Amino acid sequence: MSSKFMKSAAVLGTATLASLLLVACGSKTADKAADTSSSEAKEITFYVEDQYKAYAEKVAAAYEKESGTKVNIKSGDQLGGLDKLSLDNQSGQAADVMMAPYDRVGSLGTDGQLSEVTLSDGAKTDDKTKSLVTAADGKVYGAPAVIESLVMYYNKDLLKEAPKTFAELEELAKDSKYAFAGEDGKTTAFLADWTNFYYAYGLLAGNGGYVFGQNGKDAKDIGLANDGSITGVNYAKSWYEKWPKGMQDTEGAANLIQTQFQEGKTAAIIDGPWKAQAFKDAKVNYGVATIPTLPNGKEYTPFGGGKAWIIPSSTKNLEAAQKFVDFLVSTEQQKAFYDATNEIPANTEARSYAEGKNDELTTAVIKQFKNAQPMPNISQMSAVWDPAKTMLFDAVSGKKDAKTAANDAVTLIKETIKQKFGE
Repeated sequence: MSSKFMKSAAVLGTATLASLLLVACGSKTADKAADTSSSEAKEITFYVEDQYKAYAEKVAAAYEKESGTKVNIKSGDQLGGLDKLSLDNQSGQAADVMMAPYDRVGSLGTDGQLSEVTLSDGAKTDDKTKSLVTAADGKVYGAPAVIESLVMYYNKDLLKEAPKTFAELEELAKDSKYAFAGEDGKTTAFLADWTNFYYAYGLLAGNGGYVFGQNGKDAKDIGLANDGSITGVNYAKSWYEKWPKGMQDTEGAANLIQTQFQEGKTAAIIDGPWKAQAFKDAKVNYGVATIPTLPNGKEYTPFGGGKAWIIPSSTKNLEAAQKFVDFLVSTEQQKAFYDATNEIPANTEARSYAEGKNDELTTAVIKQFKNAQPMPNISQMSAVWDPAKTMLFDAVSGKKDAKTAANDAVTLIKETIKQKFGE
């Protein structure tokens, strides 16, 4: 989940509500698309994030040469394109193929904004990535393109090797060279943005917590106040007692972490693959590894995420769009995508190709993804982010004890789901 895609969580609630108001119309649009796509089009529109434009131009040229179908490229803000997809579907302005983070695919699909996608044999999709594009209704609304997971970055000038357990990090925190200037007894040896639920979830899940039951599909079963979740929240609190006060700033903590790491004042952090370029630019001698095991001996279990190619429901070129998607997720094109972007392919054969490059970041993401939990992609997930953030802040700041904060969060999540979705 790139830094831009992470912002989708904050706006998802509003976007989902708008989509619900348009779902009936969206379903009619999908039916219309199916009716008008029987004769394959010779021209389609491909919408990509600005950062992918160079890759899009190459893949479009290759596809045009192979198929004879012209691919018109439009680029812009990906999240903006998704947020107005329901309106674009109604006006007929939506592209034929675009990209979406996995946590948006299921809700957009069940809201009637996406066409179903067939996963070809050439996509080489494993069960975990397929689950990320499969909605609660059992239908597949995207073709997996990229996998992502949080990892551990560590400073090789400060550590000979990556810490393998949180116990090692706790020992590291006792080293006076990581003392935070201006706040006695505080350390920045290890930092993680655990008032951000996306980052903290691995603590909860690694102790037995969960968001929704039935692998994220049952919104009536919320596991954020069970014993495992409370254990995870309390462990986060134990670190906030060691960290400087600024780590409780829900808006500024991420910048504090990045600055401390880039200035060599922090030995290890938890973050995503999207941060690697900033560390390269800052000339940090960093390494990348999987996240250490928890005090209970279990693995840190972050959300598994990434992005998929999707087909908006209003397309009049469904057959042509599907064939282009098949091309995009083929092994050769997924290899090309990795070479162009350094983002980890969802295609398992292309993923093996990427792993063979012996890149630390690539290897760490692939290993961590194996232990990651697919992020719930049902619409009700939009009701989780803000209450979960409040839960974490209230607990780590001492405003509430972990159990009370967790119970209050679950109550608010249930109320929001009932209000938005009538459940």
